[in-house]
Amino acid sequence: MKIGAITIGQSPRVDVTADIMDIFNGNAELIQAGGLDGLTREEIEKFAPQEGDYVLVSRLNDGSSVTFAEKYILPRLQEAVDRMEAEGCRLIMMFCTGSFPKTLTAHNIPLIYPCEILDRLVPLMSKASDIICMTPSPLQIEQSEKKWKEHVRNVKAIAASPYGDWEALEQAAEEAKKLGADLIVLDCIGYTQKMKELFIRKTGKLVVLPRTLLARVVSEMTDIGKKG
Repeated sequence: MKIGAITIGQSPRVDVTADIMDIFNGNAELIQAGGLDGLTREEIEKFAPQEGDYVLVSRLNDGSSVTFAEKYILPRLQEAVDRMEAEGCRLIMMFCTGSFPKTLTAHNIPLIYPCEILDRLVPLMSKASDIICMTPSPLQIEQSEKKWKEHVRNVKAIAASPYGDWEALEQAAEEAKKLGADLIVLDCIGYTQKMKELFIRKTGKLVVLPRTLLARVVSEMTDIGKKG
């Protein structure tokens, strides 16, 4: 089965697929595309966010990360969606937990956003309606807290990039441990299963990992992970 996977950065996202392909039990042919495919770092630097822009952080093919404004890549994402529909994808996964305008659409197949899954499930997962949101960049703290306050009573955003130093993640986990929240949301597709295990071990709290949650929803929809 052909499944589309669109990243806001550069494809292929081998770092993401490493954690999700087992969930699909080898039954998915992933067709990948990225909002920054084919662009040089110098070209991407022109997409730097200004005040009031919706800020995104993603991964390049060389493993480094970049920060940019959403508005610059929307036409490129729509082109990727249209191409995947034409290639016969059964559905399309967005490899990003950010929010996107409704103008970005697939015409005949589902376009699945992790943020919409998280928005609905996280309030059910937090008994105290009190969460910690991990986000890659300090530039995203305000927009992350503003978003999550629409769904839970209390939220504290902590910035530590999944594309940066492991030590920074450990420090973030120590900070999260001291807070009273009962659920941690690793609110970026870049956070890995190994990082989830770090936060569980360090904090003793429940932790949600978007990339595997997304894959399990797709597996449920398609039965693509069925064995035999």
